[in-house]
Amino acid sequence: MAKVLYITAHPHDDAVSFSMAAGKAFIDEYQQAKPNDEVVHIDLYRENIPQIDVDVFSGWGKLQSGQGFDDLSEEEKAKVGRLSELSDQFVSADKYVFVTPLWNFSFPPVMKAYLDSVAVAGKAFKYTAEGPVGLLTDKKALHIQARGGIYSEGPAAEMEMGHRYLNILMQFFGVPSFEGLFIEGHAAMPDKAQEIKENGIARAKDLAHNF
Repeated sequence: MAKVLYITAHPHDDAVSFSMAAGKAFIDEYQQAKPNDEVVHIDLYRENIPQIDVDVFSGWGKLQSGQGFDDLSEEEKAKVGRLSELSDQFVSADKYVFVTPLWNFSFPPVMKAYLDSVAVAGKAFKYTAEGPVGLLTDKKALHIQARGGIYSEGPAAEMEMGHRYLNILMQFFGVPSFEGLFIEGHAAMPDKAQEIKENGIARAKDLAHNF
């Protein structure tokens, strides 16, 4: 049995969002194909995702200096403790499904905050004399992303930084398999929006059987 983290970063649901529609189609089909796997939905717009701020840095500093968790302030305990929960949950999973729109050439800020919470030395990667080494070498990841324009080719291709960021991070973590499923062009071609959405949903369902 595998544990799958279904990580969504969109304020809208599948009735409005093209990425969420494809994501829901994927995860529903996946659960039907692999009913024994555990799927955990992490809705980043509903979860408590602390940003790395002065409380986090001061809390980490105290722990690194040898102080105990009980020596932290209440703010430090809440934030550092939550970040530890998120990173532990991430490394304990077998598969990751990230669902995001393309906003301003990247993903919503809450996704960056979440990725910061799981990019922890000693858990997702380690430092060695030869440089950093990824520790998540038995994992698998997928990014489902909706793009209003065309970014898979042409002049805008180099401007897409959401999927590229995830790709770099998964490589850094040592994840050997990272795929992308893109639904794009619906804003640029509104007359074809429904067709683009339906095609994305169909591809998501197909992909679910081999993930």
